[in-house]
Amino acid sequence: MSDPHTWDWSRTGLLTIDLQNDFIHPDGAYGRADQGAPAIAALPDRVAPLVKALRARGGTYFSAQFTLVPGPDDEPLIAPHLKKLRPFLTKGDFAPGSFGHTLVDALHPADYVIEKVAYSAFYQTRLEYIMRALDVENLIVGGIVTNGGVASTLRDAHLRNIETLMLTDGCAAFRQDVHDATILSLGTVTHQMTCAETLEMLTA
Repeated sequence: MSDPHTWDWSRTGLLTIDLQNDFIHPDGAYGRADQGAPAIAALPDRVAPLVKALRARGGTYFSAQFTLVPGPDDEPLIAPHLKKLRPFLTKGDFAPGSFGHTLVDALHPADYVIEKVAYSAFYQTRLEYIMRALDVENLIVGGIVTNGGVASTLRDAHLRNIETLMLTDGCAAFRQDVHDATILSLGTVTHQMTCAETLEMLTA
């Protein structure tokens, strides 16, 4: 893996996973169900300076956003395991174009929005197509949850020979021990830095 300090920032993207209103805003699906976590709520403001710094260096901001596609009678097409895990999800939650589906204000707007239907931002999405078209070869990655969408995306990037940098405090899980264990397990597939360390690198 090449040292991120040597990356061409104009060929680098910052990718956030699922930092959208239905997960984070008090009026979103998870907020209404009292399913938040302080570590998750803190992420947008922590990541926002990195978006600004990378754009100033010619980089690109991608937002991957979990999507529940409306089916017959607008009932969401939701995987059985997710319905069992999150029974509070209902019509309109995470629907494309809705308030809940939208990127949180602190990060809005992204340069490119990637609708995703599973954990990985690469699975059945247009992310890799857009990256290739823009000649983006490296990704800085943060978001939620560390052990779900973030981990799956980083592993998928590794399989595609895309260099990544994981923001160790720019992602979070609902439990700190799960977050910490996931960071440890990903050490062989991605570079890892804090948001402050990454910002210092981007503004050097």
